[in-house]
Amino acid sequence: MSILKAACIGIAGTFLALQFQNTRKEYGIYLGIAVSIFLFLGMSRNLSVIRETLELVGSFVKIDAVYLTAMLKILGVTYLAEFAAAICKDAGYQTIAGQIEVFARLSILAIGMPILKALLLAIRELGQ
Repeated sequence: MSILKAACIGIAGTFLALQFQNTRKEYGIYLGIAVSIFLFLGMSRNLSVIRETLELVGSFVKIDAVYLTAMLKILGVTYLAEFAAAICKDAGYQTIAGQIEVFARLSILAIGMPILKALLLAIRELGQ
C-alpha cells in the first residue's frame, strides 16, 4: 500500500469518525480502531521488505543473527506499543496508554541487554 492510499484511508476514516463524535462516540472509536488495523495490515508488506533487506545485509556483513533479530524485535515492539497507546489515547484512556509505553520501553531494554553484554565483553577483551 502506498503512502497516498494510506493517507486517504486515514483521512476518510477520520472524517467518518467525526460524524459520530456528538451522537455515538463509541462508534467513532470502533471506526478508528478498524481503520488503524487496516492500515497496519497494509503496512505489513513494508515490514517484510525491511526484514528481507536486513537478512541480506547480515549475509554480506558478518553480523551475528542475534543482533539483527534484536533489531527486528525492537522495531516490532516500538510499532505495536505506539499503535496500542494511540488507540488507548483516542478512547480517552491516557493512563493505560502510558503504561503500555512504559512496558514497551522496558521490553526494548530487555531485548537490548544481550547486545550490551556482548559490547561490554568486547571492551573487556580489548583491555586485556
